[in-house]
Amino acid sequence: MSAKILVRAPNWIGDQVLAYPFFHYLRQAYPRAKITVACVPWVEAIQFRNLVDEVIVLPRPLRRTLGARLEALESAGRLLKRSGPWELAFSLPNSFSAAWELFRAGARERRGYTFDGRGLLLKPGLPWGPASRIHRAEAYVGLLKAEAFAHARVLDFWGVPPENDLDPGVPGVVSIFDAEKAWPKTEQVEPPPGAYWVLAPGSTAESRRWPIERFAALARRIATETGMPGVVVGGPAEAPLADELCRDRSLKLLDRTAQGPVSGLARLFAGARFSVCNDSGLAHIAALCGSAVAIAWGGGDPKRTRPLGPGKVRAVFNPVECWPCERNICARAQGPRLECLAGIQLEAVWKEISGGFRA
Repeated sequence: MSAKILVRAPNWIGDQVLAYPFFHYLRQAYPRAKITVACVPWVEAIQFRNLVDEVIVLPRPLRRTLGARLEALESAGRLLKRSGPWELAFSLPNSFSAAWELFRAGARERRGYTFDGRGLLLKPGLPWGPASRIHRAEAYVGLLKAEAFAHARVLDFWGVPPENDLDPGVPGVVSIFDAEKAWPKTEQVEPPPGAYWVLAPGSTAESRRWPIERFAALARRIATETGMPGVVVGGPAEAPLADELCRDRSLKLLDRTAQGPVSGLARLFAGARFSVCNDSGLAHIAALCGSAVAIAWGGGDPKRTRPLGPGKVRAVFNPVECWPCERNICARAQGPRLECLAGIQLEAVWKEISGGFRA
């Protein structure tokens, strides 16, 4: 009988995208295994169904209380145990709850990093020290290095185009992302006719949101210089931003926010001349789907979470003294708040677009 492997997937869109090399090498190492992914509901649509056999969506707490969270955690453990038995399990999130779910699922071997006091729940647990200073995609692959036989650096998994300051480029392990195979059940948002670009102005964290007036000014510059329309994307939280931007007809923007899961943006990103994003999950989706991406980069650490993919990535920084803080909310006690973002000027982003992306 083939082995049964359980993977607790990342909880965030960007982290799930960065786990693609992990899932590629896992399937390569265990071609006959039944690989099951357990995930939270908001990343269900972007599980890589071409590399796994089953997706289990974990229950959410019914209320925002400690008791409700504990009950949901126990329900998840019971659900996973019923789907076993599991010979091998991987915890990609570094949370205590993810390791607890694998422990309660009864997985014989449970791999993860010994972080957040969860070492006793893992068998074996890997030290988190060195992994904390490397790119997250490398940390994920580091959980299965013995089986992966990954001869190339994980950062070069998709290859390095010559335009990314290396000439000639480094050939990748995989050249393109096939969204139709990976996300077969998703209805795609249709691109507009002709040439267009994509704007993703949202982000959960304030420390990663470039001011909306800067996006508006950049959209006006792009419309003036290129004549191309832009397509604003995001979830329901970004709909008010899109409405505000699209009211100004001179920006030539179309609203495509709140139109289903992010997996439905694959065709839109793939066909765009370029995309402009914050450091957000959609920047990772854009790069994965092959779009050239310019990112107004805030408080995150690009050495750990810079998007990877077939698409070229250009990140624009303003590295002030406290950068990168990796906080969601600016904690600066003195001086201007969010200076890392406020100091990113329109011209710097336009320079990356006009110099590196325009055909």
